[in-house]
Amino acid sequence: MMRRKNKRKKQKEKKKKKKEKKKEEEEKRDIADCGSRLQVVSAGAIAGLIARFVIAPLDVVKIRLQLQPYSPSDPLNPLRDAPAYRGTLATLRHIFRHEGIQGFWKGNVPAEIMYIGYSAVQFTTYRSTTLLLQTALPTRLPDYAESFIAGASAGAAATTATYPLDLLRTRFAAQGTHRVYNSLRSAVWEIGTDEGFKGFFRGLSPTLAQIIPYMGLFFVTYEKLRASLAGFHMPWGSGDATAGVVGSVVAKTMVFPLDLVRKRIQVQGPTRSRYVYTDIPEYTSTVRALRTIFHQEGLRGLYKGLPISLIKSAPASAVTLWTYERSLNLIMSMDKSREAQL
Repeated sequence: MMRRKNKRKKQKEKKKKKKEKKKEEEEKRDIADCGSRLQVVSAGAIAGLIARFVIAPLDVVKIRLQLQPYSPSDPLNPLRDAPAYRGTLATLRHIFRHEGIQGFWKGNVPAEIMYIGYSAVQFTTYRSTTLLLQTALPTRLPDYAESFIAGASAGAAATTATYPLDLLRTRFAAQGTHRVYNSLRSAVWEIGTDEGFKGFFRGLSPTLAQIIPYMGLFFVTYEKLRASLAGFHMPWGSGDATAGVVGSVVAKTMVFPLDLVRKRIQVQGPTRSRYVYTDIPEYTSTVRALRTIFHQEGLRGLYKGLPISLIKSAPASAVTLWTYERSLNLIMSMDKSREAQL
């Protein structure tokens, strides 16, 4: 009896060791399949570069609408001498007529650099955080919790690292027919001289403040809809895809006022009266900015540029992810073929 028990015990231990070994090999294979850090950074950078160029015109339109400090439909508050931005199509026509085709790519140079850096930092941080959560904790977190933590961490890290470029992008896009800065180099020099190091981070607080609620709203909406739509097959994709799109729209809509405040605060400082709108109010804090905009422009004022922002996010995400996956596969295959030749 004792021999049989010992034999069974040894067999169980062997099976357990085999399972553990198999699990370790699978984890190593998964990590290898994800690509090395350099490969991920390179693919992320390429994806950001291409995506930014494609959606640049929509981004300029969104920024112009967000910076408009009064309502076009208010007869008591006319548009004065400022451009009459009365919607997306009117804005597109106005920019093309007065600033030419190049007007749609104002601020594209700092934006391209920002998107390269942002995508690289975002994908790298997301990958590193996910692997850390999977290996460092005694028990695995639920998938939605892992995605939430990794997504929030990646967003916060990428936003902070590239924020000065985001500010420069906004200021160049806010320039009308009269230039505020002659070049990217002069802009960096003037901001550093006139506003100091803090000047490059104007509006960072509302930017970071929207990341966690955005991720939370997205995953709450996504998980609830995904469960409800499980088993449904729609013409444009599965229930998961539909839940993802709806979750993104809901989350972006809820936190959009913070994005608008960020844009208004980014153009504060000595050059505030020299942009396409010369009378943008002065804001000293995020809360005060929200109150002022709501009081002067109403609830709709907090959502200027939302439609074009939602329209922009779809092609931006599609181009980014499509390019990222194919760039990563291409880089990995090139590296493998190079190793095989050695």
